[in-house]
Order: sequence, then structure tokens, then C-alpha cells
Amino acid sequence: MPAPTFDRRFSTPADCAACRQAIRQGSRSFYLASLLLPVAIREPAYAVYAFCRMADDRIDKEDGGLHAVADMRALLDRVYAGAPGQSTVERAFADVVMAFAIPRALPDALLEGLAWDAQARRYETLADLRAYAMRVAGSVGAMMTLVMDRRLPAVLARACDLGVAMQLTNICRDVGEDARAGRLYLPLDMLRRHGIDPQRFLADPVCTPALRAVVAELLAEAEKLYDRSLSGIAALPASTRIGIAAARLLYREIGRGVAAGLDPVARRSVVAAPRKLALMLEAVGQSYPAEAPSAWPALDEARGMIRAVVRSAPPARSPAMPPWWRVEARALRMVELLHTFQRRPQAGRLPLGRAQRSQP
Repeated sequence: MPAPTFDRRFSTPADCAACRQAIRQGSRSFYLASLLLPVAIREPAYAVYAFCRMADDRIDKEDGGLHAVADMRALLDRVYAGAPGQSTVERAFADVVMAFAIPRALPDALLEGLAWDAQARRYETLADLRAYAMRVAGSVGAMMTLVMDRRLPAVLARACDLGVAMQLTNICRDVGEDARAGRLYLPLDMLRRHGIDPQRFLADPVCTPALRAVVAELLAEAEKLYDRSLSGIAALPASTRIGIAAARLLYREIGRGVAAGLDPVARRSVVAAPRKLALMLEAVGQSYPAEAPSAWPALDEARGMIRAVVRSAPPARSPAMPPWWRVEARALRMVELLHTFQRRPQAGRLPLGRAQRSQP
């Protein structure tokens, strides 16, 4: 069955280049892994991640708070109405939403999680933390899965597992940085169970054996989800597996650096360049489990997003190009594609007749 096509209606190649540059600067691990994706997937993937990066920057890093959340929801209103604004990222993301039939529930979930950040919300239990991680990272995994032409609930569940695992890794890596900014993502009941007073830790963040035990619990949860995610990667198109497997290995290595004894309060765990290269090579030869993606149930926190995908209409598909030996049919298909391309208006340009009439 032919895959959905990524036809630009609003964006330009320059918009995609800007999205790529945003990811290159903002997420080195994902950018490296993306180089192993086929070009047809890489371009819409950059648009998805650039949208997520823009939302995070406006709401969190630029201290836009809930006003920025409202602005981003208005942006989604325009995108889903098929009338994006002039922002490079907005136009590119609108094309991806249309081409791959991404239901609004997914980017809305991301914005809800970022709103929780703006409210400085804390999380009492691991389930509460998973609900946050599902919104800010599981939603991204689900959107990426749609871009890779997979909409089965079990495959989406495994993508959400991977997103949550990556977010738990990020939380463990950034314990010190977050605490110095007055933020605390570690589950409060887990801290108290290990004898750590949350307020005292925020006032004077230091790495203690008790803190290491809390971080180890979260990393163990992430490890389980990393393991479960492999069966979902195996269900992706063959051309995309290496890139996603590489992203999985790179993020997992960050957590393993913390688990190996790094002080997460004093400094962040990073993966050295030679090790990154080794992991990318490991992804090429990645072996996959025999279990089907449906071997484990979806996390409770993922079910709403999965239902939204199941209820949404699948993307339109273009007829496949006939095989090379059907010369006449192939020629007709090429003419159809050329005709479609010529009829499509170029972004940012007026049709020729209107441009001529506007001249004095």
C-alpha cells in the first residue's frame, strides 16, 4: 500500500531548512539519529520537532507562561483550520498535520504538559509523573509514528513507551539544573520514602545516597519502557528503524551515565562523540525481540491519545508509481504528477495573472 505523500501546501524548502537548523541547535541527539532516517521522513520529522521546540521555548525558556500557551493554542487553531500564519515552523507543521492526518489531541496534549510546567506543577506519584511525561514526550512519539505511516494502537503504545522513557531520562539527567531553577520533577512520595524533604532539597540541592536511590528507581522504570519499545520499532517501516533505534540508544546511554555513578546535581550526563558513533553503528545491527508490539498493554496515560488516532480519518494516499516495465502506465502517472505540481500555488507567490495585474 502506498504511503502518505508529504506535499507542501503552505511551506517551502527554506522553511524545512529552518526547521532542520532549529533541531540541529536544540537537540543534538535527535539530530544525529535523524540522519539515519530516509529523506522523505526526515523533512516532516524536523517540522514536528521544530513545532515542539518552538512551543517549549515560548512557554518555558522565554518565560511566556500561560499567555504563551494561549498563543500556541491559537496557532493550532490556524493550523487545523488550514490557514497557518507566516511563521516558518507554523507553515511546515501545518503541512505535516494535513499530510499525515495528525489529530489535534496530540499537539494539544503537548501544550497541556507545557502548561503544567508554566504552573510549576509537582508530581506526587510516579503515575502523576508519567502523565506529565506522556504529554510532553509521549505525544511526540505518537506524532512521529504517524509520520512513519503506522497507526495501529499497539505500535502507538510502544512509541509512547519510548517517549516516556526518554523524558524520565531527561528528568534524571537534569535533577541539579532543575532544582537550581526551583523546579522539581522527582515524585514527592518517592523522595519522602527515601528520607528526602522536597523543600529542603530545593533549598540546598546536593547528591546523596538517598537521591541516587530515587534516581535509580526512575531509571529502572525508564529501562523497562526502553525494553518494551523495541517491538514497536520492529513494526516500523524498515527504512526508518535504524534512525529510531539510534535515538533510543543515545537517550538510554544518557541515563546509564547517571546510573554509573555520575553526580546528576553537579553536572549533566553527556555522551561523548566516539560513543555516539559506536551507538549509531550498533543501531544498524540492532536485533529485535520476537514479541509483537501488543505483548504489553498501553500505559494508562497513553490511552486517550491512542483513541484519538484510532477515531481520526487516515491520511489520503497517492496512487503508487507503476513498476518500470509498465512503460505507458508509468508515463501517464508522471504526467499526472507534473500536472498536479504545476497547478499547486507556490508559497509566498501570487498567481502569474494577479502579479501581472498588480504592476503599474
